[in-house]
Amino acid sequence: MSAADIETALAQLVAFTSGTEWADIPEPVQKRATLVLCDDIAAMVAARGEPEIVALHDGVAKSAGQPEATVFNARGQRFDRYSTALANGCAGDWAELDEGYRRVICHAGVYCLPALLAEAEAGRHCTQDLLHALVIGYETVARVARAFTFPNLVLHPHGSLAAVGAAAAVSALRRVPQDIAIGAISSAATMVLPGPYTHPIQGSLVRNVWPGISAQTGLRAVDWAAIGIRGLPSALHDVYTDAFGAAADAEQLSGGLGEAWAISDGYHKVFACCQYGHATIEATKKLLQQVPVERVAAIHLETHEKARIMDNPDPDTTIAAKFSIQHIAATAAVHGSGGAEAFSSNSLHIPEIMALRHKVSTSPYEPLPDWPNDRPTRVTWTLDDGSTLTEEVMSARGGPDLPFTPDEIRAKIHGIVDGPYPAMGAVVDELLDLESAALSRPWDETVRGMTGA
Repeated sequence: MSAADIETALAQLVAFTSGTEWADIPEPVQKRATLVLCDDIAAMVAARGEPEIVALHDGVAKSAGQPEATVFNARGQRFDRYSTALANGCAGDWAELDEGYRRVICHAGVYCLPALLAEAEAGRHCTQDLLHALVIGYETVARVARAFTFPNLVLHPHGSLAAVGAAAAVSALRRVPQDIAIGAISSAATMVLPGPYTHPIQGSLVRNVWPGISAQTGLRAVDWAAIGIRGLPSALHDVYTDAFGAAADAEQLSGGLGEAWAISDGYHKVFACCQYGHATIEATKKLLQQVPVERVAAIHLETHEKARIMDNPDPDTTIAAKFSIQHIAATAAVHGSGGAEAFSSNSLHIPEIMALRHKVSTSPYEPLPDWPNDRPTRVTWTLDDGSTLTEEVMSARGGPDLPFTPDEIRAKIHGIVDGPYPAMGAVVDELLDLESAALSRPWDETVRGMTGA
């Protein structure tokens, strides 16, 4: 697949997205957009108390410009749009509760929203225009993720994709001409971060800031494209294929436009860890209905490769815990769930969990089924009397094949935001119901309603 093929496909994609209005987007897709918006804002709020996030936000405040957009940390902080995009982007993935795209490795919502939220508030765009831009940005970055695939997990998508999503979404919100949108997306592709996938597994918290840095970058890419500073239209191929070694497929960029929307293939999370371990948690909860954890002598996981790569029996940070299959299996068994407490800093040092992590072994799940059952796990517990119990989950809930109900995600959002933001829940409900008054309201007024500012 040549660079010229990718260049042509990108032009076709941008021509389609530039000509798409909110009314052209089917209502189920519109509702999905509101769900992604509210769920990812809740994920930002969920990280507000993390000590590193508190310190990061306070550090950003020291150099931030004139306040024009809101940081969702329940502390009343407002920065310039670029600093706000950075602050919210760093919080968005911290708790591992943000939405993701199920077809390939891509968290498209958190790649678009930090920049979009800041730009929409600063520019007083209406909420409907924000949601329209989210659908467009999501479609663009998800298609880029599908168009360039890697033979193994070397690059983390938070670094290698987020700037492209931010640039595409902000271009849509500002309604820039097609050539500027192509230039901004291309520029953003040249400014992505080659973040190693090993970093979160080994406990590096720098992984959590990649979406924030990329949100700033995407905003700047649109600014600069408008004044003639643009990447080459072949930049997607130049970066992802020539520089990073991905296989390219132009059809994924431009094929079937309007037939199905990428945002409809997203997944939501109620477990605060990497989605690759969610089937393990679900199977573990089934086992706990049969015997108490005190009887477990050993745990064996037959699971997919993406889960087996998360091999770290002694995680020393919260991000390492969220990307440790041993911790996922052990903490779910001890806590009986996969909520925030199961992956807190305290969970790293609970003696029962520490001991159980070293009793976890893994092997390939064979034969591995096709999508959507491509992330299965079979959990076998060996008990204190030598007997075994096994439970299997072929596909964790939350994706398009086994979705949570809107009410379940609504309850998750309320559970996170109602304490720090008592007024936010009512605004969220209006948005999720697609109330016309809520959609036509300027986003800065919507934010004031959410935060009580």
